[in-house]
Amino acid sequence: MEACKIRNLFNLNETIAVRLFDGAEYPWEVLPKIGAFIVELGQTLSEEEYEKRGENVWIAKSATVAPTAYINGPAIIGKDAQVRHCAFIRGNAIVGEGAVVGNSTELKNVVLFNKVQVPHYNYVGDSILGYKAHMGAGSITSNVKSDKTLVVVKDEKERIETGLKKFGAMLGDEVEVGCGSVLNPGTVVGPHTNIYPLSSVREVVPADSIYKKRGEVAQKH
Repeated sequence: MEACKIRNLFNLNETIAVRLFDGAEYPWEVLPKIGAFIVELGQTLSEEEYEKRGENVWIAKSATVAPTAYINGPAIIGKDAQVRHCAFIRGNAIVGEGAVVGNSTELKNVVLFNKVQVPHYNYVGDSILGYKAHMGAGSITSNVKSDKTLVVVKDEKERIETGLKKFGAMLGDEVEVGCGSVLNPGTVVGPHTNIYPLSSVREVVPADSIYKKRGEVAQKH
């Protein structure tokens, strides 16, 4: 399933977590490793650029963090990032440079590449969002199946057993997710793709496309 491979989804030059992906073929393989990776990486960050606050929380001195935001470690908040009013970062979170974590947004076990925006009432769990990916207001990742079985990644022809109970979404670089959308467990969206508002997505969506609804996906021209 070529579309789901790390090299076809992300520009790894746009994340401080580039070494997290070493040896992995598909991005969801790194989900169980995020917490330990943050602890290891945080200890190497420059004290001139990052301040350690509490246990295993490193925040860039150029980042803006609202006093009402809650950040639980392990976590790294990158340079020039914004963590806004009442954001809830539950742990195992890397927020990239220039990224925005907005009002009442909740993060858990995620990597946000540089300049990702999750700016309004988003839940992002067990997910990886590529460079400049944007989730519209109220859009969320659903990271556990209702029957609690392990997540399978599917496209029209192939299936990949992930072995994971918790798996939200993998969004390629510059993906735009419309307001109020739900990205169901095992969703993978290729780079430069747009998801219509109020969509329910549960499959592999090709790069450079427009997702209107299930079975109706148009290629961009």
